[in-house]
Parts: sequence; C-alpha cells; structure tokens
Amino acid sequence: MNFIPLDALEVFLSALIAGLLGSLTGLGGGVVLTPLLVLFLRTPIQYALGTSLISTIATSSGAASAYVKDELSNMSVGISLEIGTTTGAITGSLLLYTIQRLGLIYIISIIFGCVLIFSTLPNFTRMKGELPKEVKPDYFTHKLKLTGMYHDQALNKDVQYVGRRYPLGVAGMFVAGLMSGLLGIGSGAFKVLAMDMVMSLPFKITTATSNFMIGVTAATSSGLYWSLGFIDPLLVASTIPGVLIGSLIGTRYLNRLLSRRLRQLFTIVLVVLGLELILKGVGIVL
Repeated sequence: MNFIPLDALEVFLSALIAGLLGSLTGLGGGVVLTPLLVLFLRTPIQYALGTSLISTIATSSGAASAYVKDELSNMSVGISLEIGTTTGAITGSLLLYTIQRLGLIYIISIIFGCVLIFSTLPNFTRMKGELPKEVKPDYFTHKLKLTGMYHDQALNKDVQYVGRRYPLGVAGMFVAGLMSGLLGIGSGAFKVLAMDMVMSLPFKITTATSNFMIGVTAATSSGLYWSLGFIDPLLVASTIPGVLIGSLIGTRYLNRLLSRRLRQLFTIVLVVLGLELILKGVGIVL
C-alpha cells in the first residue's frame, strides 16, 4: 500500500452513503464511493476505483435480492443485456491498464467527472414524468419478453410496461460496461439511462434492474483490477459493510418515492461529484 492508511470509520460512513444513494438511484454505489474516497479521503484514484468495484458487487447483492422479491427487477431484460456490459467491462479494464502504464492516470478523474455530468442531461427533459407514455412494442419486445408489471406504491396502482429497441439497448450497455472497466464503477448511470431513455422502461424498473446487472459487470472488471494490483484488501474490508447496510436501507424506500424525486436526487448527486472530480483532475483542489 503506497498511501496513508485511512480511518476505518470514515471509510465506513462514506460507504454507507454510497450504498444508500446507489440503491435508490440504480448507480450501484461505486459511482458515489469513488469521488468520496478521492475527494474527501485523499485516496489515489486507481485504488479508489478497485475498491468501488468490489463495493458495487456488495451493493448489487444487497439491493438486487430485495428488488427481485418486490418484482421490480426484470430478469429477462437484465440477462439479455449482460452480453453488452461484460464485453465492454473487459475492454475498459484493459484500457485503464494502458493509461496507467503511460502515466496518465489523472485523466481518469476528468473523464469520470465528464461522464457523470453528461449522464444527467437527458433527465432534465423527463424530470416531471412518472411513467413512459405511448410506448409501442417492437419485434424484440415479444421475442425476448421485454414486458412486465409491478405495483407502484407511490402511485398506488399496478403498472404494466414494455421495453423496446433492444439492439440500441445492448449498444448502450457496451458503453456502460466500458465505463465500468475504465472507471471502476458498476456503470449504473449508463444502464439506467439506456433502459430509461432508449428502451422506454419505467424509471423504477430501470433502477431495480440496474442494481441486478451491475454486480455481474463489476465482477467482470474486478478480476482484471485484482491482477493489476488496484485492489487493496484492507480498504475493501472497511467499505463492504457500509455499502451493504446502505443499500438495504435504500431498497426499503425506493418504491415509496415518486420517480421524479428519484430523478432529482440522481441528477444533483452526479452533477456535484462530477464537477469536483473535473476540478481535481485539472489540479484545482477544493
């Protein structure tokens, strides 16, 4: 370990916050934990990325089981899209290794910040919407059974939904996997956006299904991160309990909140953390 050991309580609290926000927004925890470790606990970004990947698996394990039980996770959608995320995750991990060898690791902070901010832009056009409107099924809707129903507690009614444009969804998932491998996250932000904006699935379904998918994506990337020496066992041991507890708390409240409130939370968190990472990457320390 080549950086100053961190206070276990501070790491635990950061992980708790990350797990809570990750499960509520479908981000997976890692996208929040990495900025917290880098910006506030001064962890070198390559170790923060590796730690966040492992914590993402923990978040997914804690949140996904609850969402499957509540029939919010659509397994057909999630499994059919994993081919894109796993391929992208391997590509991204190898790209990170190349950047590390070239001594350009600071670029990751800038890329990470830009990715976070960019991923919020579509949300502004749908901030007031609760459910997708006039979604017409296509060939892949019926072929892959991209349909389902859930009971929305906030709206107090049963909601039927259909997914569409599967090939574009897979392309979006490849980008999500690429970002996962490159940035050490579960890439929940891109998964949520791909299923929400491209496939026209309800936001709560995309959030819950994303939590199921990110564990597989993160597990694909974490093996390569371990072989590259970017995962510190002691740091990981301090984060896993926090993200697990936080994610379990978040799953209890997801279906009780309005989708537009979740979008607002999703957007605010990503914009703030994205700006701070960009400033750090260009050498401005807040």
